[in-house]
Amino acid sequence: MRRWNGWGDDQFNLELPDGGRQFLEDRIGTATPLTDTSLEAACAQVPASRLPAHPDVVTTPEDRVRHARGQSLADWLAMRSGGFGVFPDGVAYPESSRAVAELLRYAGEHDLSVIPYGGGTSVVGHINPVKGEKPVLTVDMGRMNRLIDLDRESQVATFGAGTPGPLVESQLRAQGYTLGHFPQSFELSTIGGWVASRSSGQQSLRYGRIEQLFAGGRIETLKGTLEIPTFPASSAGPDIRELILGSEGRVGLITEVKVRVTPLPAHESFHVVFFPSWDKARTACRKLVQNRTQLSMLRLSNATETETQLALAGHPGLITMLESYLSLRGAKDGKCMMTFGITGSKRQCSNALKETRAICGDHDGIYTGRKLGDKWAAKRFTMPYLREALWELGYAVDTLETATDWDNVDHLLRRIEENLRNQLNKNKESVHVFTHLSHFYPQGCSIYTTYVFRVADSYDKTLARWKVLKDSTSGVIVNNRGTISHQHGVGKDHAPFLPVEKGELGMLAIGTLCRTFDPAGLLNPETLVE
Repeated sequence: MRRWNGWGDDQFNLELPDGGRQFLEDRIGTATPLTDTSLEAACAQVPASRLPAHPDVVTTPEDRVRHARGQSLADWLAMRSGGFGVFPDGVAYPESSRAVAELLRYAGEHDLSVIPYGGGTSVVGHINPVKGEKPVLTVDMGRMNRLIDLDRESQVATFGAGTPGPLVESQLRAQGYTLGHFPQSFELSTIGGWVASRSSGQQSLRYGRIEQLFAGGRIETLKGTLEIPTFPASSAGPDIRELILGSEGRVGLITEVKVRVTPLPAHESFHVVFFPSWDKARTACRKLVQNRTQLSMLRLSNATETETQLALAGHPGLITMLESYLSLRGAKDGKCMMTFGITGSKRQCSNALKETRAICGDHDGIYTGRKLGDKWAAKRFTMPYLREALWELGYAVDTLETATDWDNVDHLLRRIEENLRNQLNKNKESVHVFTHLSHFYPQGCSIYTTYVFRVADSYDKTLARWKVLKDSTSGVIVNNRGTISHQHGVGKDHAPFLPVEKGELGMLAIGTLCRTFDPAGLLNPETLVE
């Protein structure tokens, strides 16, 4: 069963390997975990619902608890402490577009706030109700989870918007196709949520981000149904698809998603290369992408992340042998690990591997084969469970992500890490910070930074530490040519920083769009636009 106060299946736990705890203690000190509240105690806090009666709306405390928060660290602290603050007044589970339209009519008639809920994986506050006079209705799209249609000739598939990643792929694979969209939240996040937040998958080098995959669909709005037809391309004015991509529930509720799919590849494999320095590694990655080498996935860990990953990999004997081999080859202190994937026909993959190895070799890259790459692929969707393992030891972990042009990558990465590393100095607390580049473009790349710190002696103090780290670093990002989000969206947490990126006129345009579809401000208030 899904955890009510954390990530994923409560039957799965990701254990830290031997030495993992000592690794963290050596860097940021020993920690003492906080005490978690129980589901029963959380349910006891839920107030009476303010919603008018509706046959399709559930108001039981547990349903409302399970839909009150997402997966940001602030959400995690709220769920673990029991300090939720605000609960939705009820939850609906529609099974059709018609049912969603009826719920929106109900909301309009009774002046209700409406929050769309996909997989509940938001890490920026998309699905959190806000305090106000309006009753809050959360609409859980999870029962709209099937493949509705597959046009094999055009390679366009239609899904219910609540279909989670594993069901998207299993239903397509049964027909010989793949969407190829694999965000780290793949286990729980939904196809509608991917569109609403402009998601990016780990193999976007081959398949594209969700904006390349999203072909059209159906959106239920307070003004009626918006149907977006599928065209391979069009010059007929502004693209309505783009108004829905990244709209985060402010325009309407996405109910059906049409996506461009691809036949299953004949071959796929993942490989690892180590470089003696960051400069050589980053330059090799840039040249691979600007050369249009046919990779499906590319990830570059900086020296600290490389050290951390090897320390937490387990199998200390094998890692010691690897370290010795790399040292003999000139990659010792400061070495950086690059993981890449190749996908396609055997001929395509053979050529891509040959070209990649040649470019990496030109920059002193040391190819180590598929073993580490296979381990990455096997565990790539389990890393969110690491938060649970660290929490039980008294450590909090969170991430920040952005994207910028190549000429600014090193500057912005350095500013992000320095800010995170030093913000808790006045508390005499250390923060363990490491980064990888996770999505690549000829123009630039994304920067994905993880930071780990000790919990304080209370939930309130721990939240205060997180706010200092999160808010100050978000300011660093937007004031140093970084986007406030490459893949997580804006939600409520990033909304204060969006005007720096979009500018006054850009924010006016976004606000006008929201008001056109939702003049009363009922849909997901304070998300995207404050």
